[in-house]
Amino acid sequence: MSFDPAALSAQRYTTKVYDPSRQIPEAQLQQLLTVLRNSPSSVNSQPWHFFVIGSEAGKKTIEPALTELNRPRAGNASHVVVFTVRTDFTDAHLVRLLEQESRDGRFVNEDARKAQDAGRRFFVEYNRQRDLLGWESRQAYIALGTLLFGAASLGIDATPIEGFDRAALDAALGLEQKGLTSVVLAALGYRSADDFNAPLPKSRLPQEEVVTFL
Repeated sequence: MSFDPAALSAQRYTTKVYDPSRQIPEAQLQQLLTVLRNSPSSVNSQPWHFFVIGSEAGKKTIEPALTELNRPRAGNASHVVVFTVRTDFTDAHLVRLLEQESRDGRFVNEDARKAQDAGRRFFVEYNRQRDLLGWESRQAYIALGTLLFGAASLGIDATPIEGFDRAALDAALGLEQKGLTSVVLAALGYRSADDFNAPLPKSRLPQEEVVTFL
């Protein structure tokens, strides 16, 4: 059977009510983590760290930082992913990226290695002088989109969550001490039979209003 991304995009939706009795199988969870790691990022910067919360204790830890509307969604979902990014783009991270790319066979010669390092450092400094956190956060949102589509391909429901107190969530997870800050969350699991949003038709503006061909 051929893969139809347009059909998949029409099928997926934002889950409002989760079935707390259903858990994502470990094999599929690992697939989603691979999807996250493989997400594209500007100059392969990978500025992120993903906290995957599946335990009841973990969910209770983050619950106070969530808006009241989002607490049952996170609490009843199988897992919650907290997308975080670095508060500073350190030289150590730049070196680690380059070493990993080298181990993975990305460079045909030393000149290619040096060019990659120089190019990435240029873009990091360029964004550091403007809005480093904004740049890093945009990479996290790319990963979020990748995760949402990956989850849908496995029949797993998802909910992107922006309704939370960043300072409170950072404190709950000890992110400041780790040099990280929270950006967005995603609940993952399986819809409840009572989810009012599941049977509703998808509503999007028509293509001619949002797409321009030049």
